[in-house]
Amino acid sequence: MADSKLLALREEWQDVKDEVVLKAAIEDPRLFRVLLDRYEAAFLRKAQTVVHDWELSADVAQETFIRIYKYANTFAKREGVEFKSWAYKILMNTAFTYYAKKEKERGWIEYSDAIQLPETPSANRSFERLELTDAVNLILNRMPLKLATVLKAHYLEGKSYGDISKEQEISIAALKMKMYRARQEFRTHSKDIFEMRDEPKSAKSRSDDEKY
Repeated sequence: MADSKLLALREEWQDVKDEVVLKAAIEDPRLFRVLLDRYEAAFLRKAQTVVHDWELSADVAQETFIRIYKYANTFAKREGVEFKSWAYKILMNTAFTYYAKKEKERGWIEYSDAIQLPETPSANRSFERLELTDAVNLILNRMPLKLATVLKAHYLEGKSYGDISKEQEISIAALKMKMYRARQEFRTHSKDIFEMRDEPKSAKSRSDDEKY
């Protein structure tokens, strides 16, 4: 009986917008299953492009859904932001964090800070128009080539520090320092790009941003 009720509930809400479902799920947690059905497979595929491990991808997806539910109230207060762009940003940041942790445990990463996309209102609006992988590539294209190359090789192509160090004919220690500088550069350019994509703004628009 319980299963049939849950199935009926999911069918009833299957065509409702994500934003409405998430808001309703705050009061009725059963409805969160609707979002899980919609995004679980896609989250697993996207996480796999970062962590290159299906078991770890499942952990990333699970942690992402936990964070989405945990911060549902915060999202509900943001006007004009699509659930999909917000959720995928959480997914990618979670995936980068998990990947950095995995590589650190293997001894490849000395600095534990993974590359992450900016947690800003402008970033949320920009992701409504830009796929996350495209956003990362756009940022990499703005960076110095030598730094962008090591980030792309490690995070997007899944190459180990050992492989990259051999390709570049540098020591692991030197590569770790280069990766650290590259991650700092990534953060700087990501903020610049998302701010630029929202210009020009009226004084009213800037004031609205400050509310969120």
